[in-house]
Amino acid sequence: MRRQVGANIPKVDGLEKVLGEVRYGADLPAKEPLCLKVVRSPKSHAKIVRIEMDEALRIPGVERVFTAKDIPGKNLVGTITKDQPILCSDRVRYIGDPVALVAAKTSEAAEAAANKVVVVYEDLPALNHPEEALKLNGPLIHDKGNLLFEFHVIKGDVQKGLRESHLIIEKTYQTTWVDHAYLEPDAGISFLDEKERVTVVCPTQNVHYDQKEVASVLGLSLDQVRIIQCATGGGFGGRLDITIQCLLALAVFHLKKPVKIVYSREEVFQVTSKRHPLTIRYKSGVKEDGTLIAVEVEILGDTGAYASYGPTVCIRSAVHATGPYLIPNVKVRSRMVYTNNSWSGAMRGFGVPQMAFAHESQMDLLAQALKIDPLEFRLKNCLRNGSETATGQTLMTSVGIGETLRKVKECRDKANHSREDPKRPFIKRGVGVGSMWYGIGNTGIANPSTAQMEIDPNGEVRLYIGVADIGQGSDTVLLQIASEGLGIPLKEIRVIRADTALTTDAGATSASRQTYISGNAILDAINYLKQEAIKEAGPLLNMDEKDLFYEEGKVKARTCLTTSLPVREVARRSGKVIKGEGSFDPETTRLDSKTGQGAPYATYAFATHLAEVEVDTETGKVRVNRVVASHDVGRAIHPKNVIGQITGGVAMGMGFALMEEYVPGGTTSFVNYLIPTSKDVPEVIPILVEENEPSGPFGAKGVGEPALIPCAPAILNAITDAIGERIYHLPANLERVLETVRKKKAGNSNH
Repeated sequence: MRRQVGANIPKVDGLEKVLGEVRYGADLPAKEPLCLKVVRSPKSHAKIVRIEMDEALRIPGVERVFTAKDIPGKNLVGTITKDQPILCSDRVRYIGDPVALVAAKTSEAAEAAANKVVVVYEDLPALNHPEEALKLNGPLIHDKGNLLFEFHVIKGDVQKGLRESHLIIEKTYQTTWVDHAYLEPDAGISFLDEKERVTVVCPTQNVHYDQKEVASVLGLSLDQVRIIQCATGGGFGGRLDITIQCLLALAVFHLKKPVKIVYSREEVFQVTSKRHPLTIRYKSGVKEDGTLIAVEVEILGDTGAYASYGPTVCIRSAVHATGPYLIPNVKVRSRMVYTNNSWSGAMRGFGVPQMAFAHESQMDLLAQALKIDPLEFRLKNCLRNGSETATGQTLMTSVGIGETLRKVKECRDKANHSREDPKRPFIKRGVGVGSMWYGIGNTGIANPSTAQMEIDPNGEVRLYIGVADIGQGSDTVLLQIASEGLGIPLKEIRVIRADTALTTDAGATSASRQTYISGNAILDAINYLKQEAIKEAGPLLNMDEKDLFYEEGKVKARTCLTTSLPVREVARRSGKVIKGEGSFDPETTRLDSKTGQGAPYATYAFATHLAEVEVDTETGKVRVNRVVASHDVGRAIHPKNVIGQITGGVAMGMGFALMEEYVPGGTTSFVNYLIPTSKDVPEVIPILVEENEPSGPFGAKGVGEPALIPCAPAILNAITDAIGERIYHLPANLERVLETVRKKKAGNSNH
């Protein structure tokens, strides 16, 4: 059989997507579904005095208007902290909070009725800045206080390290809200299935989490709720939280009829989670020879009205604050604060893209002050096998940051970087570098996945996996792993995935974890299947099972290699389903609550990007011409898919760097929320560094989030190289670039 791992096979869902045959949430069929529309708050903070529904109920076609009183179970959801209502009962906390739900026979009737629902509010003080929300004796957004979470990483003696430093640089960096901008608006259907289970079919990144939340809201047991992931038009973390799932389920629970909901683009912008805005005060100390000796970091984040993944972002940003560098003295304080802004949640990188912007800016500032090449400076200080991280974890294998730097340096040194364009003197060119590290999987907590493999007497081979493929290609990659492990051609394996009635929990499609963790769970399941096949083959071959082994899809005799039986034949002749169930949970330790010490991840991905830019000093426009993207992925199971992830990550990193800026209460569409188009994407030169990860499936780690993280830092450092002045606030849009250019000119004219 041809090897599958490392092969660039067609993606298993590629053809039907190209032909437009895939059914996304809004395409799903249902028999005469009722249409749902949500009534939302126009207030950022207010008490709900009363809700008047009489006029809405008189509109023809309207079946019911639901409020919080109609929720039979718990009216709170949340991935970590249960603080977000499905329908608000007593007060609203941000513009867009759901207050009522209309069910009608047509979307027009539902829309009209929603507009007729009258909600009387009593305004409460709104808090729009974390600093304001932390003031003593101020208004509370949640009864437990406005500080959601605080986390520290402490190693060595940072004050001693700073005292011993030859040079100290301290700067403050700011990032803003960023929308996921997935192309498919949230949409789905719900109905009672043949077992009378409340069934929701929708785009999601974690069907088993959704099942738990829907069951809790409806007051049902898990086996009374079924969640099925439909084709999902992008996620990037935005489908990890509850959006439409509980609304759909609530309507079906009461009405016993199929229902459908389709968010408008304006609604998606208004009510889905955003990337956390962070303010980062960063102080770095370095010896005269360029050795990093100390960093002190203060992080303040805005989680908005609800917690969502705020605690996770708070912890991960602190753990990754040092970047991929060896620093003996570290002190990080990270806080996440409630405000009345749009709620922030998971988005590709969980706080690490913001931190990379800060630590990579610091690295360039230090290198410049010491007159050291920025790449050489990073090479001098980067982590290596045997290095100890800021959390006290010793990295023994698969530390590829140095190799990514060397590969990028080779490309940079070969290129002819002309800084000036004689025909366009207003164009300034620059080159910048950005590096990153990223822990694969959840941070310092149990992080398991499960999988099942089976072969029935008819010869059908099935992989059952709870993983949600949201376009990243996990169906293909996990099938490659299964095919290679079983020794059965991939096209002969059927995958059943992301359906709580058929698959067991594989955890979320997030944290770049599925190739590594679910891939290992599949291999574990295959090992059990092999044992079962050997056991069943023994009587068929008249041999003791200890004299048999499994290889390339066959059970073989150790003493006579010509004696063998294909595993499908074992299933057929035994009349049994040959199966195996596997699991995998990476070896991690919980982080100390006071010092942040521990081993939060079993393995890390590393990367370095080099960006080449042109800056128009008259308009402020930045053109990214080329990005060299060097990534340590452990092992590329599907190299072209990895390259696709890297290219997409570069595009998203460009948006983060140059144009994407969500304004709570102000951004309503792609008219005023800019993302890169195909014409903006530069030439991307991917370099795959494969530092084998011994604990990974065939040596693999992950690349989903790492693909994005180093891009913005590289671009911002390149802009600095071009114009001679640094931007400390993302995005570096036209206005900020022009302001910085003018600041530089004004500074020069004063000398």
